[in-house]
Amino acid sequence: MTRALQGATTLYNTYWVRFPYGQVTYDKAVAHTKILIDAAKEAGVRRIVHISITNASEGSPFPYFRGKGILEKAVIHSNLSYAIIRPTVIFGHEDILINNIAWFLTKFPVFVIPGDGNYQLQPVFVEDVAGIAVNTGQSNDNMIVDAVGPEIFKYEELIRLIADRVQSKAKIIHLRPVLALFLSKFIGYMVKDVVLTRDEVEGLIENLLVSKNPPTGKTRLSDWLNQHADTIGTQYASELNRHYR
Repeated sequence: MTRALQGATTLYNTYWVRFPYGQVTYDKAVAHTKILIDAAKEAGVRRIVHISITNASEGSPFPYFRGKGILEKAVIHSNLSYAIIRPTVIFGHEDILINNIAWFLTKFPVFVIPGDGNYQLQPVFVEDVAGIAVNTGQSNDNMIVDAVGPEIFKYEELIRLIADRVQSKAKIIHLRPVLALFLSKFIGYMVKDVVLTRDEVEGLIENLLVSKNPPTGKTRLSDWLNQHADTIGTQYASELNRHYR
C-alpha cells in the first residue's frame, strides 16, 4: 500500500462501512483505515482529506459514530496535514437512502416512520461534498469542516416531501422505533438487503445528522427532487450488492 501511495501529495479517504456484516466489522474498518494512514505517512503524502460524519465522537454510544470519532483522532495525531470533512446524509445520483425511501413509497401501501418523526436531518448534495473535499485538499491548514446542506428537515417532513414528488399514495404511519426496526428486518428479507440499522435509527433520533454550523453546501434537496422526481426510486438500490458482495 505504501508503494501505491508514493508520489501522491494528497490522500482522499472515503473508506468506511455502513454496518457490520459477515466478516466486515467496525473494528476492522478502523484498523484498516489506520493502516492506510500509516502507509500515507511512510509514502511521504503531504495531506489527508478524511471523510467522517457529523457529530463523530470516540465517546459516542453508537458504534458507527464512535468508529468515525476514533479515526478522526488518528488523523489528527498522524502528523500529516489534514482536513476532516463531516457530511450528514448525502444525496445525489445513485445514492441509496433517498432513492430507497422513494422506492418504498411507490412500491408499498404503507410507509413507517420510527417514533414521532420530529427529529431532524440536514441532507447534503454529493457534488457539494466533493467540492468541499477538493477545496480543503488544496489548503495547508488543519481543519474540521461540516459538509451540510442549506435545508434542515424534520424526518417526517422529508418523507412527505419525497412522497409528494414521486406522487406516492402510501399511508405514512408511526411505530415505536423497536417495531419499525423489526419491520425493516422483515422487508430486508424480501429485498435481500439490510434496510435499516439500530445505529441509524438511534443516531437519527438523537439529531446527530444536523450541524450547529452554517451550511457549507449550496444545493437544496427540495430543488434536486423537483429535477429528478421521475428517476429516483425506479429501482431498489442494494447496499449489500453494492458494497458487501
